[in-house]
Amino acid sequence: MKKIFVIVLLIPFGLQAQFHLNLFGGFSNYSGDLQSKRFTLDQSYGAFGIGAQYDLNTHFSLLTGINIGHVGASDKFNKPDLQPRNLSFQTKIVEWNVMGEYNFFDLNEHKFTPYVFAGLAIFHFNPFAYDTLGNKIYLRPLSTEGEGLPQYPGNKEYSLTQFAIPFGAGIKLRITSNVTISYEISFRKLFTDYLDDVSKRYVDEATLLSDKGPVAVEMAYRGNEIKNGAAYPAGGTLRGNSKYNDWYYFSGIRVSISFGEGYNSEGSERYGKSRMDCPKKVY
Repeated sequence: MKKIFVIVLLIPFGLQAQFHLNLFGGFSNYSGDLQSKRFTLDQSYGAFGIGAQYDLNTHFSLLTGINIGHVGASDKFNKPDLQPRNLSFQTKIVEWNVMGEYNFFDLNEHKFTPYVFAGLAIFHFNPFAYDTLGNKIYLRPLSTEGEGLPQYPGNKEYSLTQFAIPFGAGIKLRITSNVTISYEISFRKLFTDYLDDVSKRYVDEATLLSDKGPVAVEMAYRGNEIKNGAAYPAGGTLRGNSKYNDWYYFSGIRVSISFGEGYNSEGSERYGKSRMDCPKKVY
């Protein structure tokens, strides 16, 4: 068993695996109760990332990296029937991921290749909104849907650090033997519906006021801030759609800088397909 373990560890080195530094720049956005479109650049924010890539062979790679983005949305740009709710949110996202990637073509033999990837990620978020005076208000401590309140035992507080499943696809172009540039879109399947602090139903206004104060009531429902807006809805009225969890995603450019022999259009020597020159004649 010990010998097998050592052999498995040495396989990547026997394949002369290559390392890359990956740099990402692009946009981040989300899909949820305040942004119903599955993919859009509306209300998007900038995102960037840095990571490392380890080639197992000419098609398969292991990647890890850190992405930092920002997502947010407002009901004023939502569906017409949801605009009177007048909610909004923003949050910074810090993510660490580990993924596997598959290139359809060998970049030693082609200038470009489509690719797909998937893996596991852990991310941190903390939704906030701005009140009518422009003050930044973090939403989780307000229990806008009764999270953590004894009157609502079924509404548990949501964690600000959670797991996600990242996956996506892109197309990669070899610029030089050591540099590739890619355009990719990557989605994050989440296990929470509270990225935007909106999920289920309104809680009783008096209960929220007594337990969390007037700011919580103000941020739980903001329809009374707009012209002809309605008063705070009755407890139990739908506030969001808990049937579907939220998503966030990135789209943009990845630049990959390799450290090693680089891609060679004449063959894949760095993965063990070594060439042998003909022996010289000896007279």
